[in-house]
Amino acid sequence: HQGLDNAMEEVEGLKTEQLKQLEQVARLTVADAREIVFKKSEDEMKHELARRYWEIERSMQEEADQKARKVITMAIQRLASEVVSEHTTSVVPLPNDEMKGRLIGREGRNIKVLESLTGVDVIIDDTPEVVTISCFDPVRRETARLALQNLVQDGRIQPARIEDVVERAQKEMEEGLQKAGEKATFDAGVTGLNPDLVKLLGRLKYRYSYGENQLQHAVEVSLISGMLAAEIGANVDVAKAGGLLHDIGKALTHEVSGPHAEIGAEVAKKFGIHPEVHRAIMEHHDEDRGSVEAFLVAGADAISAARPGARKETLEHYVKRLSELEGVATSFPGIEKVFAIQAGREVRIMVKPDDVDDVTSTTLARDIAKKIEEDLVFPGQIKVTVIRETRNIEYAR
Repeated sequence: HQGLDNAMEEVEGLKTEQLKQLEQVARLTVADAREIVFKKSEDEMKHELARRYWEIERSMQEEADQKARKVITMAIQRLASEVVSEHTTSVVPLPNDEMKGRLIGREGRNIKVLESLTGVDVIIDDTPEVVTISCFDPVRRETARLALQNLVQDGRIQPARIEDVVERAQKEMEEGLQKAGEKATFDAGVTGLNPDLVKLLGRLKYRYSYGENQLQHAVEVSLISGMLAAEIGANVDVAKAGGLLHDIGKALTHEVSGPHAEIGAEVAKKFGIHPEVHRAIMEHHDEDRGSVEAFLVAGADAISAARPGARKETLEHYVKRLSELEGVATSFPGIEKVFAIQAGREVRIMVKPDDVDDVTSTTLARDIAKKIEEDLVFPGQIKVTVIRETRNIEYAR
């Protein structure tokens, strides 16, 4: 045993001596050599991991793109909708051409009353047995069409009667807006909305963006959002409600300033909408979106708008120009109503008689004309008409 122990010690001594000689030749310690080996292995592993990561990432991206295309394609295939183009005129048929003279009235007073109450252009020309109503605002145009239709059927055409009929047509329009909103919520499968919000939604039936009907677009976006949400496991109810209400800000008039997404989100919030739906409405045009449903609504909005024939540019620019023209006049105090007529060649302003007297109305017309010149670019000239109407009513008893 003693001999074996001595031999082992000798072997260990030789190994130690060899290591020392190796360190001297290589000018490296064992610890340094170990560090070099580890470093080389680490670099090789990093390179291999980076290559593997890149391959996996590319594979996942391709797979994600394929799945996204599949989900979107399935949603589009499941949705069938019509394309409805916008017009700026409506036609009312007449029983005979004699009715044209009665509609115009003595010195044109009947037609003037109708135009001033509804804010439209009533065009009576040589076209047999029809009257054309022209206005860029579809709600005003439809109100005038209903009023004119009722007047023709009734046969009693004089200023006081025209006022009654227009008032009734406006009420009829309000009821129609409510029904249109309710039908949209039913078609989209969205429940639990405030009735006033539903009525506001109904106004989109008479609003167009690039020639695309906004209520039809809202229902379409709602359905696509819901389908996409169901495919990826997001909240279907939030996505559908967000899609239906994403453009609710467009239902408000030009008197409310600001981006339609922000306006719509604030209105929806006022009517007690779910916070996630509010977020989807607010963020559907933002680059930085905080919720999955907001991304889905934005995607569905883009899909709906990208359909062939869905949108047209020219009409949108025309409507925007007339809205801006009315907006300039509305910014002055004492204004009651503003109507841009004659394709924007005339702006007719109704003032509050208690706030604006005859002298001030002259100055007001000049100030509005000056502001239009400063703020807007337009061909030719724009006629600014300020109308101040006073009424004194007494009853004989």
